[in-house]
Amino acid sequence: MLEQLAAIHPLLPAALGLTALFVAAVAAHLVVKTIVIRIVRAFADRTSATWDDALVAHNVFGRLVQILPALIVFMGAPLIPGFSDGIDQLIRNVAMSYMILMLTMALTAVLSAANTIYEESPAAKARPLKGFVQILQIIMWVFGGVLMISVVLDRSPLLLLSGFGAMTAILLLVFKDTILSLVASVQLTAQDMVCVGDWIEMPQFGADGDVVDVQLHTVKVQNWDKTITTIPTHRLITDSFKNWRGMSQAGARRIKRSIFIDVSTIRTQTEDEVKHFKRFALLKDYIKDKEQELADYNAGLANEVDEAVNRRRLTNVGTFRAYAYNYLKNHPKIHEGMTLIVRQLGPGPEGLPLEIYCFTNTTEWAAYEGIQSDIFDHLLAIVPEFGLRLYQKPAGSDLAALRAE
Repeated sequence: MLEQLAAIHPLLPAALGLTALFVAAVAAHLVVKTIVIRIVRAFADRTSATWDDALVAHNVFGRLVQILPALIVFMGAPLIPGFSDGIDQLIRNVAMSYMILMLTMALTAVLSAANTIYEESPAAKARPLKGFVQILQIIMWVFGGVLMISVVLDRSPLLLLSGFGAMTAILLLVFKDTILSLVASVQLTAQDMVCVGDWIEMPQFGADGDVVDVQLHTVKVQNWDKTITTIPTHRLITDSFKNWRGMSQAGARRIKRSIFIDVSTIRTQTEDEVKHFKRFALLKDYIKDKEQELADYNAGLANEVDEAVNRRRLTNVGTFRAYAYNYLKNHPKIHEGMTLIVRQLGPGPEGLPLEIYCFTNTTEWAAYEGIQSDIFDHLLAIVPEFGLRLYQKPAGSDLAALRAE
């Protein structure tokens, strides 16, 4: 039979043999892929474990199945008649190279699946490993590529690896960003500087939002306007940024804002005003203690106590400061275990700043803004009750009123 085919054309037996080999390889691949993949997917769907779902999602089994047709070609190449030893060896080398390629792809897919499984654990947010997984995948691709080339050329892989010494400078230049990112990823992970879910601010990149992904080369931040900012990983080491994780872990968020008092309205209080403020539930104890303190001080002035200018008296701004402090201290949304201060800052062109410094007992953004607004709504509205006036730069209506006078 072979002699008859060779009589028609010398290469016809080899061509038919090669075609039959490839048809057998493709048919085996289709049959095994259909059966194996269906069985594996059915098994993964029935189990409660997540690791098998991750392997299926990353097509690990699909890549392993593709080794079979290459194995058939590798084993069947010597059986093809009419090919020289050199051609048989070339076909076997190409088939072996393809098997190495599929095995490399399968191993990198296993690493991706392992990272997917790890990201579902609570530790993944504090210790993301995606960057390290990508480094391992790069290493696998480098060694896989070396093995594939060495198999096709029928040379030892050690011979090719020895040639990399002369290419070190070029490799360092080509993989500069990868090396910088690898070092940055190690530092970020070791020092626990950034993890998925952190709120970070990096104005130089326009980033202000939650970290949604930490990769080898980039860190993705979803800003509050739902845009995505991509930051090179190594820039988180070389540049400064603010991480709000400490606030979230503390369960409290700071309020630091000032009310500006018109200095011209600051004065001492009359006896009637003192009696008026005694009716304030938040000022009863303050007025009582302050009156005793002032009485003790004034009693030591001897005859000079008769002059009002020599006596210490309550001031409207001091009483308002005490009111603001007691109001915050009794506020249900202010954190009791953290700093609470109502203090005066240095007076300036915009009046006397009365700074409110405290912490809410929630870090949720909308709730925090609501609490802060409610506090200042109340304090700003009650300022006139103390005979004070808020400072405000003259507006056009003020100038018009002066002109009318």
